[in-house]
This record gives sequence, C-alpha cells and structure tokens, in this order.
Amino acid sequence: MMQSLFPETLDTAARLAVAGLVGLAVGIEREQSGHAIGPDPDFAGIRTFLLIGLLGGLGGLFVAHDATALGVALVVAGASLTVGAYVVSARKNVKHAIDGTTEVAALVVLALGVLAGGGALRLAAGLAAIVVLTLAEKRRLHGWVERLDPVEMRAALHFAVLALVVLPLLPSTISTPVGDVTPRGTWILVLLFSGLNFAGHIARRVVGRERGYAVTGALGGLVSSTAVTWGFARSSRDQSSLRPAYVAGVIAASTVLFPRVFVVVFLLNPSVGLATLPYLATPFALGAASAWWAGRRAPTQTSESTDAPRSPLNLSAALQMAVAFQLVLLLMAFVRQQFGESGVYTTAALFGVTDVDAISVAMTRVHDPEFTPTAARAIVVAVASNTFTKAVISAVIGRGEFRWRAAVALLLMLAALLASLLFLS
Repeated sequence: MMQSLFPETLDTAARLAVAGLVGLAVGIEREQSGHAIGPDPDFAGIRTFLLIGLLGGLGGLFVAHDATALGVALVVAGASLTVGAYVVSARKNVKHAIDGTTEVAALVVLALGVLAGGGALRLAAGLAAIVVLTLAEKRRLHGWVERLDPVEMRAALHFAVLALVVLPLLPSTISTPVGDVTPRGTWILVLLFSGLNFAGHIARRVVGRERGYAVTGALGGLVSSTAVTWGFARSSRDQSSLRPAYVAGVIAASTVLFPRVFVVVFLLNPSVGLATLPYLATPFALGAASAWWAGRRAPTQTSESTDAPRSPLNLSAALQMAVAFQLVLLLMAFVRQQFGESGVYTTAALFGVTDVDAISVAMTRVHDPEFTPTAARAIVVAVASNTFTKAVISAVIGRGEFRWRAAVALLLMLAALLASLLFLS
C-alpha cells in the first residue's frame, strides 16, 4: 500500500483551510471593488484567488514534508501564471493595465499560502488581514498621502535613518576614566523622545486649532511644557484678550508633565515608575481640575503664536537631553559616593530647572532596589524644580491676569508636590 505524502490530519486540513481562506478574503475584496468584473476585468476574482491560496498551501505542505522539488514547482508555476497575466494585461491599451495591484496581491496570497502550508497559520492569517485592509482602504490611504506635510515626511525619513542605520552602528559601551558611556542606550533614548515629539506634533495637527488653547497646550506639553509656558507668557504681552486662554494652555501643559514623566520612567524601570506614582497623583489631579476650570472661560480660537519645533522630531532637543543624561549619570555616581542622598536631591533640583527628562532617565539606570525610593524622590524634586521655574517665567514674563493666574496655579501644583514629598517619604 502506497504511503501518503503527508498525513491526513486536522493539522493538514487547517493549513490548507487557512491558505484557501487567505485567497478567498483577497478575492472577495477584488470582486467587491470591481476589479474582477466589467469589460476589462483583472485576471483573478474570488475563485482564482481561492485556488492561488490553495496552490501556495500545497506548495508549503510539500516543502514541509520533504517534497521540496514538487512544492517549489507548484509555487513557481503559480508565480509564472501571475506574471504572465500581468504581461498580457500591460500590453492592452486599458487605463488600469499597468496598475499591477491585483497581480501583486496574487503573489502575496501565494506566499501567504506557502506560510500557512508550512505551519505559520497565525502569521499568515494576520498578514492576510493587513493585505485585505490595505486593498479596501485605497481611497483613504491615497487621501492621507495627499495630505502629508513635506516637513513631516522628511522627519519620518530622518527617524527611519536614525533608527535603522545609525543605531546598529553604535557600540554598546565605551569605557572612560570617569565611568562607562553607553552610546547605543543613549541613542535609544534619543529615538524615544524624538518619537514622543513626533507623536505630539501629529496629535496637535489632528486635533486642530479650533479645539482651544487648553488642548493645544496639553499636546505641546508632550514636547516641552517649559517651551509652552515661555511662548504663552510672551504672547500674553501683546494679546490681552487671549490671556485667559494662555493660562489654560500653560496649566494643561504643566499637568501633562506628570503622566509623561511617569510613563517614560515606568517604561525604562517599572519599579522606579511605580514608586513615583503616589507623589505625582495629587499634583496631577489638581492640575487637571485647574486646567478644566481655566479652559471654561478661555476663547476657543487659537493663534499662530504657539511655539512648535521646526522639525516634528525636535531632534536637537532630544540630543541635548541625551548629552545631559550622560552627564547626569556620571555626576550621580560621583555625588552618591561623596555626598549620599542629599547630593542626589541637590543635583536633581539643579537639573530640573531646565530638563526633567535627563534626570528622570538617569534615575532609572541605577538598578539597585535600595536606591529606588531615593530615585523616585529625586525625580519628584526635579519636577518640583521645573514647576517652580515655570511659575517664575509666568510671573516675570507674563502680563496682566495671565501673570498671577498661571503663577498661582503652578505654585499650587508645586505645593502639592512638596506636600507629597513631606508626607509620603
């Protein structure tokens, strides 16, 4: 009795079923979109795509069961049929003849069928869902491309180069007389904060100007609450009617700082992140309530005076943060050895005046469970120092009611931070 080439089991049936369903799903989309019907239809519809998927699934099964030559022959035959159909279609004087989307989709279905036949069922099914979604959302995708800002496109390409080209070339550690420097880890932080800056920029654009200064300030706070405070304080000198709106924006930007610090710290060191949460919860609640109250009487229109980075990545700020992080890391090692906890808090307060991120990230790099409470308190000290700086900026640079309303709200958040340090430590 001849032995079966591959076992007739439920696993075999599942592989072929997934391969066929992949082709079926793409074929349904092609027919529903009208590409497989009409006077000049594409070469494949629902039935052909189903068969192409099954062909790929059989090819994958043959390869998986040591009949490689037969499996490769089936896949090559399916690919040749698809390429031949494209060549014939391209020779026709038809508007969509050289589009090639249906033929490329057929090749993808063939490849996904091979994946399913080889046993990668979840991967094949997931990729098939992405393919069908991409084909079905053609108009929306083209609309997004048409609305792309050239600056944002360049920023995305820059980010890809930084992540895919520069990062792999950097060494993990470099020893120096004053301590180890970690170029690759530092560059990952640059990518993290550049990505946050880009996300904040996109969010601000999606929300739009009509949403008001409170939302604009909150989204700007994802990049730099200090920059938002500085920009709105300067604008309050010339636009007295918008001063209540600027107050709402400054409070919202400063409030966003609390969850932003927590998320970044938690992602880098969950134990330190959780230790900071009790200190930041009350100031955040107070800031959110103040921003909501201030936003109620603020105008809804926005102006062109909000400071936004020229590049959505704000790469220069991310690089400055990375350099500051390395300096803080080296300085902290020396300060802890020489002065103990008091020196750590003093350094955190000094660096927090201009940059909360550097000191926050530096505190997550000390992997010592006994140091975790000190690291959390140092981060809160840096946030308090930064909040005090913004209160001073509002009071000194701002004008009119903006000056006292923004400063009072920031000082209340500062008081909540100091109280949390006093009662929770």
